Amino acid sequence: MQRDRIFGGNPLGVIIRLVVLSIVVGIVLSALGITFDNLFWRLQLFAQRLYDMGWDAVEWAVQYFLLGAIIVVPIWVIARLVGGARRRDDRPR
Repeated sequence: MQRDRIFGGNPLGVIIRLVVLSIVVGIVLSALGITFDNLFWRLQLFAQRLYDMGWDAVEWAVQYFLLGAIIVVPIWVIARLVGGARRRDDRPR
């Protein structure tokens, strides 16, 4: 079914896994002293500092992104192709 392929499985199962994972991550963040308000304040502070640094930071990030993408994207494409071929072979006939 197309819906299973988009979600990566049964949609209800995916939603349940996401809820459980979100609770676990929430517990870990809370143990680290990170709250909902604190998180957005830190993101705002990060954006402000990035803006204050100017476009040099953006150029720096783009260079490293492109360098990493040279390796990551082809590996991802190969993994998707191999995974798709494997799933087609596993289907009952």
